[in-house]
Amino acid sequence: MLGAFRSTLACLGGPAWHLPFRMSPTRKANVRKRLKAADKVVDVLTQSGVTCRILERIRKEPKEHEMLSKDKYFTFSRHGRNYRKGVHRVPKFTRVPLPRTMPKGF
Repeated sequence: MLGAFRSTLACLGGPAWHLPFRMSPTRKANVRKRLKAADKVVDVLTQSGVTCRILERIRKEPKEHEMLSKDKYFTFSRHGRNYRKGVHRVPKFTRVPLPRTMPKGF
């Protein structure tokens, strides 16, 4: 059909985009690289003598090499199995800072 009622993949029930079941090794390496870069920025700010509440809170968080793999590649989800979901399923996970630890009580 033509016009406003034409069939598209989204209308037919098919996936509009593909979201892989598990993260590829390349995506995992990129996550580790981003975490290391963030750690480096925090170290530089700490050495420069800047002090603020947020910086103190971030310094208490574990560094990339101290984190477990389930904390690197998964984040808290209230609706997910075991309250976790893959980082690659979070919208804009490459641009939004994700928490490095689970909330207390989970």
